[in-house]
Amino acid sequence: MNPVVTASVIGGYFLILIIISLITGKKADNDTFFRGNKKSPWYIVSIGMIGASLSGVTFISVPGWVASTGLTYMQMVFGYFLGYVTIAHILLPLYYKLNLTSIYSYLETRFGFWSYKSGALLFLLSRTIGASARLFLMANVLQITLFDALGVSFEYTVIITIFLIWIYTFRGGIKTIIWTDTLQTLFMLTSVILTVVFIASSMNLSLTGIVGVIRDSDYSTMFVFDDFHSKQNFFKQFLSGAFITIVMTGLDQDMMQKNLTCSSLKDAQKNMYWYSAAFIPANLLFLSLGVLLFIFANQNGIAIPERADDLFPLIATGGYLPEVVGVIFILGLVAAAYSSADSALTSLTTSFSVDILNIRKYTEAKGKRIRLGVHIGFSIVLIFVILLFKALSSDSIISTLFTLAGYTYGPLLGLYTFGLFSKKAVSDKWVPLFAVLAPVITGILDYNAVKWFGFSLGFEKLILNGAVMILFLYLLSVVRNKKSA
Repeated sequence: MNPVVTASVIGGYFLILIIISLITGKKADNDTFFRGNKKSPWYIVSIGMIGASLSGVTFISVPGWVASTGLTYMQMVFGYFLGYVTIAHILLPLYYKLNLTSIYSYLETRFGFWSYKSGALLFLLSRTIGASARLFLMANVLQITLFDALGVSFEYTVIITIFLIWIYTFRGGIKTIIWTDTLQTLFMLTSVILTVVFIASSMNLSLTGIVGVIRDSDYSTMFVFDDFHSKQNFFKQFLSGAFITIVMTGLDQDMMQKNLTCSSLKDAQKNMYWYSAAFIPANLLFLSLGVLLFIFANQNGIAIPERADDLFPLIATGGYLPEVVGVIFILGLVAAAYSSADSALTSLTTSFSVDILNIRKYTEAKGKRIRLGVHIGFSIVLIFVILLFKALSSDSIISTLFTLAGYTYGPLLGLYTFGLFSKKAVSDKWVPLFAVLAPVITGILDYNAVKWFGFSLGFEKLILNGAVMILFLYLLSVVRNKKSA
């Protein structure tokens, strides 16, 4: 691709985002940054959340994942739908009833100070890893398609990437992101649809032909019912999808912060219903693109990259299709990655400011200065973690991301489940220790699963991790009751 064209497209795109930030960031205060003044239209939030959930990981890694798992990822997507309904009817009513800015404040009300801090720190760790993984994917592709030709190192690519996010989020925060994410979602989905159209055209396929080629391919398997030991077993995937959604959306400050900008619970629930319904066809679109990419590569003698995640960038920007496809790809990738990364930076700033620094005790002016410093601090943290991902990158970032989520979000799942469905009090001071022990025990079981149980664990590690945490909380409640007896 022509680096001048690529740079022009990216520059024009960010000019639009900056203009939006100037409009939405006028007279912004901390309430604007953290809660959008609770005036966001639910349908705008819904569209933006699609892009934030799909992200650059879905844009690159889901098509690449087809090589090893076919269409079986849809089993998890169907589980996501159950998870979103659960969030709408159990978690959202709780958050709106308590009028929360940070959702982890609930843990202080329910258990105490140390549980509250543990929940917030688990989120900060989880979201820092997740956002860095997503941004790594985008920075890696930009490096190949643009910055290598300009002689810019990967380290500077990452710095530029984070700086661009900071420049349009530091004023308006979540209020700005509600609108920029909507624009980015539309760019991303349009990019994927147009790429499918161009690939199908090059293969002389009609819409019916696309369906037939995907159905008859080696990648068409969607459901696995007959092998319970398989990581792709339907029941494992479906339940894992439901629980991953509950923790990575319902127990995640990043995703819930958008919902909490709606003016009422009813509007927030509308957002969740429409968002969950749109998520199924959106993911099917990405998987269909993945199948077409592998078929196209086989038909044209294109060697499959060692990292399956690299296939989409290779075909889109490698001269195998009209140059406009490369431009569309870059625009879609940037939109996909930034639609999740910008809100991640904002939510990290929110959680650390509210949950760790208790920014509400300061005056508006001092609180604004603290929030700005935290925003800069997390920008620097993301840069270093992205560079770490560069050193440790694996074949499929999305698989790695879900695996990490099983460990970092598991204790949160246990805390909220025990808190919501039990009235028992616990010895709060011990919660941080067990929030660490639960993932450690899960890791030991995972490492020895084949030897001890005859099968390996997949994404259901999240459920196991949460169950271990629930057991620890129950034991803490028993000990506390004995002491008070």
